[in-house]
Amino acid sequence: MAKPVINVALIGQKFMGRVHSNAYLKVGKFFDLPVQFCMHTVVGRDRAELGEFANRWGWQNCATSWERIVASPEIDLVDIGTPNNLHAPMAIAALKAGKAVASEKPMAGTWEDAKAMAGAAAKAKRPTFVWYNYRRCPAVALARQIVQENRIGRIYHVRAQYLQDWGGPDTPMLWRFDRKIAGSGAHGDLNAHIIDMARFISGLELTEVSAVAETFVRERPLLATQTKLLGGRGQKGRQAKMARSTVDDALLFIGKMSNGALASFEGSRLATGRKNANQIEINGERGSLYFAFERMNELLFYDATLPKHLQGWNNILTTSPDAHPYCYAWWPDAHVLGYEHGFVNMAADIGRILGGQQPEVPMPDFADALRTQQVLEASLQAAQKKTWVKLSSIK
Repeated sequence: MAKPVINVALIGQKFMGRVHSNAYLKVGKFFDLPVQFCMHTVVGRDRAELGEFANRWGWQNCATSWERIVASPEIDLVDIGTPNNLHAPMAIAALKAGKAVASEKPMAGTWEDAKAMAGAAAKAKRPTFVWYNYRRCPAVALARQIVQENRIGRIYHVRAQYLQDWGGPDTPMLWRFDRKIAGSGAHGDLNAHIIDMARFISGLELTEVSAVAETFVRERPLLATQTKLLGGRGQKGRQAKMARSTVDDALLFIGKMSNGALASFEGSRLATGRKNANQIEINGERGSLYFAFERMNELLFYDATLPKHLQGWNNILTTSPDAHPYCYAWWPDAHVLGYEHGFVNMAADIGRILGGQQPEVPMPDFADALRTQQVLEASLQAAQKKTWVKLSSIK
């Protein structure tokens, strides 16, 4: 019996465009889903570049007008992989047109945009998804399972870091350094992931936060092509004038969780030597968990209920097809997974939901992702006001 076909329109063909395209290409080959994805149309601004992208990644059509494509009766799922300020208008238009919508993280650049997206989703009653891909790492999904099984007991501490070092003074002015486009800097880009991961694993919500933020590199070089667009002068390929960075390079915040646990979060693009150090530790009365994405196939588990002479950090290799989430679809035990597999696993859960089934682990829809956006907003306000901010005050 033929499976229902889900025609996908992907908006954006840069980094996330490649990652999402790979997920749609591979998901049906590894997972038995109730639907079949059709890579119908990819949308972008540069027609020549777009055609090459479509040919390489298997898209049947390409277009430069997102407004026309999200309104097309041929499209079932609109997948948004654009800069943050475009998420809201694209998602809201797609929802009004009756489409299911997937959005890259953060859900939006601003709290107001995120609220508008969640409101449109509630009104449209169509499936929505936010690409918090780290939920779909087998080790992270296992960490949630261990907490749900009450193996670490009451949680006392949640501490998370997401550290990178690519944002030094020589890094040119990109959209990620423009608050009007990005909304925030390392905070929305990196802290969004670890907030979602902390909520997902612990099952707890933050109730209040206090924060500090810093922009270390206040001016960044414009490339000559950028200068020309802005009406300046410069020779092609050389750095010309400088532009002001209007986002945080690093933001640290502390908070209290809904059960009274203490939490700390740190996001930075200037942590020299750290390439993609996404890590979280959770300490409970009966045990602890630690995950670091740079060793994404491993989960450290400390079981304090064991006899004293047996206690120690147990390194679980989360690759067993008959024991660990998602691994049944992939390779024999210890044949490890990589970054792209989290996205394929998420595409599988999107397919399950669109086919009327349950996802393997909970999916962040717009309503769920709005809680993460609320924490982002509260932390930004706390850093600006230099005070504690209750999550209940962010409305």
